[in-house]
Amino acid sequence: MIPEEHGHILKKIEALYEDLYLHDGFGRMELEMRFLKKGQKEIIVRCGKDYRFVVDFVPPAADGSHAAGS
Repeated sequence: MIPEEHGHILKKIEALYEDLYLHDGFGRMELEMRFLKKGQKEIIVRCGKDYRFVVDFVPPAADGSHAAGS
């Protein structure tokens, strides 16, 4: 399950998708994720301009559940 703190990122992606769909021409959206130091991930959404988000990352436990808080 994705933590609630990702809600604003998902809303931005959804809004950009809707804009692309309704656009009268070609559109492109890219999503890039990479690890940062201190247990964080950087998420970059590219769609005409770059939207950068940094979120905490807790790797899932070996059994598939989240290691902390679940």
